[in-house]
Amino acid sequence: MPLHRASRQSPSRPLIAACLVAAGTAIAATAAVAGTVDVRFVAPEKYTDASYSSPVAGESDRAQVLRDIDQHLQRLASRSLAPTDNLKVEVLDVDLAGHFPPLGSGGSEVRVVTDITGPRIRLRYNLMRDGAATVSGGEEVLSDLNFMVPSNRYSSGDRLRYEKVLLDRWFEKRFGKQ
Repeated sequence: MPLHRASRQSPSRPLIAACLVAAGTAIAATAAVAGTVDVRFVAPEKYTDASYSSPVAGESDRAQVLRDIDQHLQRLASRSLAPTDNLKVEVLDVDLAGHFPPLGSGGSEVRVVTDITGPRIRLRYNLMRDGAATVSGGEEVLSDLNFMVPSNRYSSGDRLRYEKVLLDRWFEKRFGKQ
């Protein structure tokens, strides 16, 4: 008489599926309760230094920098703003940490970061709550002369590591913990 094994589904598969559904629902719920941020870059072709790879920012290189700044501000807003908050940010100037020292007639393609070449971002902002009431606003220049002294939680490979710290501190100071 042949023995038959009863086929059983592993109890861990339904559990894993349930956990994935719950995690997805939690992420969607978090995104739904966060406020919004609208980032606008004013005359970016005139920014002091918004290029990752050359002393003169080309359109595509500048677009990468602006996209990265926008994405970082979106992340900060999703973590900090109340559901009824709407933050409008106009970036007026960007001066990335470091500079491209001149080397001969062609210039340098290597960004050199020293303690006297800190990042600087000039922006204007307006935080509105409940669709109408302005809570705060103003124009500020974000900079940090000691940008190389404190620890930096962003990896050395992150091209905006110093600028992200500036934005993190500004966001926390103006709108609360992220």
